[in-house]
Amino acid sequence: MSDRIMSDPIAVSISGLRKSFGDKVVLDGVDLTIRRGEFVVLLGPSGTGKTTLLRLLTGLEIPDAGEVLVPGRRTTVYQEPRLIPSKRVLANVIVGQRRTRQNREAGLRALAEVHLDGKAGQWPATLSGGEAQRAALARALVREPELLLLDEPFAALDALTRLQMQDLVGDLVAEHRPAVLMVTHDVDEAIRLADRVLILNNGRFAVDTDIDLPRPRERSDPETLRYQSEFLTELGVGGAGRRPIRSAS
Repeated sequence: MSDRIMSDPIAVSISGLRKSFGDKVVLDGVDLTIRRGEFVVLLGPSGTGKTTLLRLLTGLEIPDAGEVLVPGRRTTVYQEPRLIPSKRVLANVIVGQRRTRQNREAGLRALAEVHLDGKAGQWPATLSGGEAQRAALARALVREPELLLLDEPFAALDALTRLQMQDLVGDLVAEHRPAVLMVTHDVDEAIRLADRVLILNNGRFAVDTDIDLPRPRERSDPETLRYQSEFLTELGVGGAGRRPIRSAS
């Protein structure tokens, strides 16, 4: 982790977190700290509790045991943009906020940041998939979150748009410096964006690794390929044996 991130205040603090659904233990004594400005990506097989952890951080789920401390200003971007069809783009961005000149100007600035200048008065149905997801990102950023939660936000996009959105999110996080926790199934995406990668399995973090690579990151770089191989092996892909993963200090 960079010295800059290490000097930032802690935004998320989880200790001894436990969550079950019936007899199934989904999270079993999880501990996690995320600092402001830190981009953490969560990988793991389906059904291992990744989305449950996000829902606990948003307050949509209640832990059975343990402590979850999160900042008051937090927002979530989902796989679907979840724009309101009956509201124009700017109204979607500032939805739930008072209709003031200040909020309108903040919404327009957020749209400019995600390269949707000139789209404020359009209807959501006229936007492409990538544009709609950028509007959803603007809606999150206009609230100046201390914690940004991303639940597979690029999964429904085509490959080129997905890469463009990854770059955009990376740039915006570097600019605004919220704490970020993103869930994805894409190992390449995790390595491209993360300061730190977690792999959740059997209710605990099997991996907690800093990604010590300069940006921008190239898929063909030997170090990128090494991380990719290690993570895929931990996820049960690309070989029967498991190699040790370097843990974050």
